[in-house]
Amino acid sequence: MMKIVAETFRIQKPGLAFASLILAACSVQPGLAQAPAESAARVAASGDSGSAPIPAFSIQQSFSGSVPEGKAIPEIISISLGDALQRGLRQNLGVLLASDSTLSARGQRWKELSELLPNVGARMSETAQQQSLAAFGFTIPGLPRVIGPFNYFDVRTSWTQSLFNYQYLEKERASVQNLKAAEHNYHDARELVVLAVSNAYLQAMAGAARVETSEAQVDTAQALFSKATDQQKAGVTPAIDTLRSQVELQTRQQQLIVARNSYAKQKLALARVIGLALGQEFRLSDKNPYEPLTTAGLDESLRRAYTSRQDYQAAMAQLLGAELSRKAATAEHYPTLDMEADYGVIGVNPGNSNGTFHVAGNLNIPIFAGGRAHADVLEAEATLRQTRSQVEDLRGRIDNDVRTALLDLASADEQVQVARSSVDLAQQTLTQAQDRFSAGVSDNLEVIQAQEAVASANENYISSLYAHNIAKVSYARAIGYAEEGVKQYLKGH
Repeated sequence: MMKIVAETFRIQKPGLAFASLILAACSVQPGLAQAPAESAARVAASGDSGSAPIPAFSIQQSFSGSVPEGKAIPEIISISLGDALQRGLRQNLGVLLASDSTLSARGQRWKELSELLPNVGARMSETAQQQSLAAFGFTIPGLPRVIGPFNYFDVRTSWTQSLFNYQYLEKERASVQNLKAAEHNYHDARELVVLAVSNAYLQAMAGAARVETSEAQVDTAQALFSKATDQQKAGVTPAIDTLRSQVELQTRQQQLIVARNSYAKQKLALARVIGLALGQEFRLSDKNPYEPLTTAGLDESLRRAYTSRQDYQAAMAQLLGAELSRKAATAEHYPTLDMEADYGVIGVNPGNSNGTFHVAGNLNIPIFAGGRAHADVLEAEATLRQTRSQVEDLRGRIDNDVRTALLDLASADEQVQVARSSVDLAQQTLTQAQDRFSAGVSDNLEVIQAQEAVASANENYISSLYAHNIAKVSYARAIGYAEEGVKQYLKGH
């Protein structure tokens, strides 16, 4: 009898809707807050599923890479989905780059703030000098043409402060929003890492399940071939039955070879995403049964998405930053007020010196700067309009993500129910066909056709179960709940 693995989580191929969701989630719009690897080229990480290839699954290159952690050990380690997520959130290249982008935004904020804070410095100088009075046009009788040489020292502390500069104020406020956007982008990068790691892990689980199913099919085909051979020797069945069963056996053996190769490559892809030590051997420890999911409904899901999606929060912060930058550009026309002061001692030597100070207030009134301020206003206005349009586009994309995820989830749930029933029916058909062949009622053509039906039913079950579980992941991402939701929706991790 053929071994049927009915409740092991297996994968056929990612749905087009989920691939579109990843592309939409990972893409970076110009003018919005910087994402972890904005300039990285997109790559396709594809896998071979045995009987049908897994389509190209494109994500940002940074999220499909990682920084390998540690060195490989001889032992084979076990990795669950929870372990993979922890490793990915720690070592995935996308989240590391996002963290660095946040650090850069923090530095930019301090740079803008420095224009508003006092600048205090100190200096000390020792000067030796000789002056020519003739060089200055002095030719007074009785006075030497050259004075010196003489020397003096000067120790002084200086202080400058911008008392009022509306442009600097608005720039600093804009930098605060840019920092917030970078922080939101960092959290969004973690969501994308969860998405990438979950997909890689589920594909590897698919490979393992496909290998297991292929092995069961080879065992069944081997048993049929052995029985046909024995019956041919006994003169009960013709030679064509033996040839037919041998062809079926070799076909299943080919599929097993392909499945094992695909599984090995899928494990390599998973290791790359989670930053596993180079060359480290591991096994997957999770078996994920079917578990239905009750969603909050469309309206509540949309409300939560607009509240929780980190990419949307980053876009809103970037929009506010663009508005403040527009005000800063306009403020180039405004007067500014600065103050400077210094105090120190100067003299021939420390014992023969006296204190001096200088205090000045400067009111600067811009009159004409060659149109530079007008150019800055136009550029800031263009950036603001682009950012506003992109925010509205993102809002529509989030609405589409949520609706698509809910549709996929409902459809996949129905597919799982039908596929499970098909597996049971196909197995019953195979059993009856084997009994009829053993009893000599029919030849082994019925058995081979039943085997094909069982293989097809299992493949459909793999596809539907994957679609259902990946729909859970995409739904979690769509409502901004991926990091917590994946473990909750895919129970058992």
